[in-house]
Amino acid sequence: MIEDNIISQEANEKAVLVALVTSRQNEAKTEEYLDELAFLAETAGAVPVKRFLQKLEYPNPRTYVGTGKLEEIKTYVEENEIGLVIFDDDLSPKQVANIEKELKVKILDRTSLILDIFARRAQTATARTQVELAQYQYLLPRLTRMWTHLERQRGGIGMRGPGETQIETDRRIILDKISRLKEELRNIDKQKSIQRKNRGKLTRVALVGYTNVGKSTLMNLLSKSDVFAENKLFATLDTTVRKVTVENLPFLLTDTVGFIRKLPTHLVDSFKSTLDEVRDADVLVHVVDVSHPGFEEQIEVVQKTLQEVCGAEDKPVIMVFNKIDAFNYTPKDPDDLTPRTRENISLDELRQTWMGKMAENCVFISAKERTNIDELKNLLYRKAKEIHTERFPYNDFLYQKYDDLESESTV
Repeated sequence: MIEDNIISQEANEKAVLVALVTSRQNEAKTEEYLDELAFLAETAGAVPVKRFLQKLEYPNPRTYVGTGKLEEIKTYVEENEIGLVIFDDDLSPKQVANIEKELKVKILDRTSLILDIFARRAQTATARTQVELAQYQYLLPRLTRMWTHLERQRGGIGMRGPGETQIETDRRIILDKISRLKEELRNIDKQKSIQRKNRGKLTRVALVGYTNVGKSTLMNLLSKSDVFAENKLFATLDTTVRKVTVENLPFLLTDTVGFIRKLPTHLVDSFKSTLDEVRDADVLVHVVDVSHPGFEEQIEVVQKTLQEVCGAEDKPVIMVFNKIDAFNYTPKDPDDLTPRTRENISLDELRQTWMGKMAENCVFISAKERTNIDELKNLLYRKAKEIHTERFPYNDFLYQKYDDLESESTV
C-alpha cells in the first residue's frame, strides 16, 4: 500500500472545509454535505475549524471557487495557521495545482480524504489490496502535478528537462502496479468464491446500508461476536461472516462496507470483490439511521449503488430503521402556517408514510438500547425459513412441528 497517508499523523491538524451552493444543490443540502465532510475529516484525524460556502452556477474550472473567495480562504489560512483545506467535490489535477500555488497548504478533495480513511482502516490483505488499487487509480491522472519541479523552464536547444520522460516512466510503473493488483483481486475473488461454495446451502443474509448507521453494532448483537464498531465513518472495511442461529434455524450473516454520497466509481469498483457477498446473499437487511435528517437520501444512495455494482435490486429486502433512541423532532406550532419540515414529523407519523406499506418487511429498532431486537429476530427467522424450506422442502414438517409447539407453549 502507498505508505504516506495524505493527512499527517500530527494530532489535531486544523482544517477548513469548502463547498459550493449551486442550482442543483441548495444551501441547506450543502450544509448537510459539509456536516458529513466534517465527520470524514474528524475520522481521518483532522479538526474542522471553519467552513466556506460560495454560490456559483458551476465550479470554477481553474480554482473551484471564485478568485475573491479563494483570496478570503487564503487570508483565513494565513491568519490562523491552517495546514489543510478540504473541498467537498472532486478536484481536477489542474484545480489542485492552482489552489496549492495560491494557498501554499495541503489540499484534499472528498475522494482523497476517503482514500486516506480507507488506508487507515484496512486490516486484511484483501482490504489493503483494494485500497491500494483505488489509490493508484486516483494517483494516475495526477502525475503531472507531482513533477512540476522537473518541467523545462525555458525553450531552446539543450534546455529540455526530464519531466516528460519521468512522468511516462512513473505512468508505466503505476499501470503495471494497477494490473498486478487487479490480478491479485481476481485471485482473491476465486478464493472467496470457493469459500462461499464450501459454506453449503445455508441461507445468507447481508447487512447493507450507509456508513455509520449501526451495521456492525447490529452484527455483534445478533451474532454475539466482537466485530469492530465505532461512531466514525467507514469503521468497517473488511467483510465479516458469522453463523447465526435464531430459534432452531441457522443462517449466515454478513457485515459489509458502508456506502456514502459522491463515492467515486473507481473506488466502488475496487471493492467489488467485497460486495460479492451482497450479490450471493439470499436476503438483504438494509440498515438505516432513522435519526439522521437526510436518511431518505441515504436510502437512495445505497439502493442506487446496489443496483449499479451488485445487481441486487431483485433480492428480498428487510428495512431496519435503527437508532430510534436518537430520533428527535420538534412539534410544529399550530399558528405556524409554513410547510412542515422533516424536523417537525414524529416517528409515529413516519411509520404511517411509505414505510407502512412495507408491512412485515420493515422494523424499527435501537441496536444500542436493544429495542425491538426480538421483533427483528422473528422477521429474520421467517425470511430464512421461507428460503430454507424452498431448498429443503422435505424438512418443512420439522419447522411446522416447531411452530406448533411454540404456539402451544404460548397459549
